[in-house]
Amino acid sequence: MSRTPHDDSLASTAHTEFDTILNFRDVFDTVNKFTGSRYGLERRLYRSARPDDASSKDRQKLVKDIKIKNIIDLRSKYDPKTLLLLEGNRLEAENYLRSEHIKQAQKHDAKVASSAAVPQSNNAVAEPLKIPGITYREVNINGSAFERSLLRKLSWSSFGKLIGLMALGYRTEAISILGREVMQPRGLIGLGYDSLDSSGREIRHIFEILSESSNYPVMIHCTQGKDRTGLVVLLVLLLLDVPIDAVTHDYTLSEAELLPEKESRLEEIREIGLTEDFAGTPPDWAEKMKAHVDEKYGGISQYLTSIGVDERIQSGIRNAFSL
Repeated sequence: MSRTPHDDSLASTAHTEFDTILNFRDVFDTVNKFTGSRYGLERRLYRSARPDDASSKDRQKLVKDIKIKNIIDLRSKYDPKTLLLLEGNRLEAENYLRSEHIKQAQKHDAKVASSAAVPQSNNAVAEPLKIPGITYREVNINGSAFERSLLRKLSWSSFGKLIGLMALGYRTEAISILGREVMQPRGLIGLGYDSLDSSGREIRHIFEILSESSNYPVMIHCTQGKDRTGLVVLLVLLLLDVPIDAVTHDYTLSEAELLPEKESRLEEIREIGLTEDFAGTPPDWAEKMKAHVDEKYGGISQYLTSIGVDERIQSGIRNAFSL
């Protein structure tokens, strides 16, 4: 793709101000301004933290001002406890998931009472509060293959203890075993490798959505819009030949953007056996992800091909951002 000097008059605002949505930005406006060149069209791809409790004003801004057509939600249906144990006590896990989702639905009640936006479904327990006028694509990027890859890293004794705790109802204690013994040693970088290696089916689905020009503008989010969202954005930017320092810049912006909820996030992190490093953005994260893709797969195009993202889909994404 040819590089043209960046014209601020053609760009959207990289950091649109919202009252209730954190970590929101226009991906290509961010990298184009950082590099001084245009690597892709602005006003096409946005990233953010969860918009579940967005105010009426912020919902209107997403629909009417930014004109978001599709939201890709990378969380599991019952986030934030995504790593529940598919190979353990399924009934116990389902009961836990249901109780967690009810808690999240209850948090919506006050928002719903004062919101002018009507949810697509009245069943608040079955579905999160969605924004009318936007199509939601739910793709749990860290799906069952990723979860199994983490569980396999536990020793047999730890796995047995984890299942026992789940069966007895000590859910947080059970998950903290996985946190302390697997997730903490792997770190954000190791878990990024695991996602790349285990989540090919999910990434392929996301890229199929992004290859259709009619789906834009698209907003991608997870809980914080930091790591899972960062991984998808990184793969798109690598495919568009964006320099790695610009990818790093975009990723590391999240740490400051998420400061308003850092303390509450740290409580959740510590509860499941992780340290505060998990609330940050390692400065070498993007470089490490690129090195993993290059060394293990031979490059971004080869990696995408290996997970079923063929040349047609790759070309569709390039065309979606062509200048």
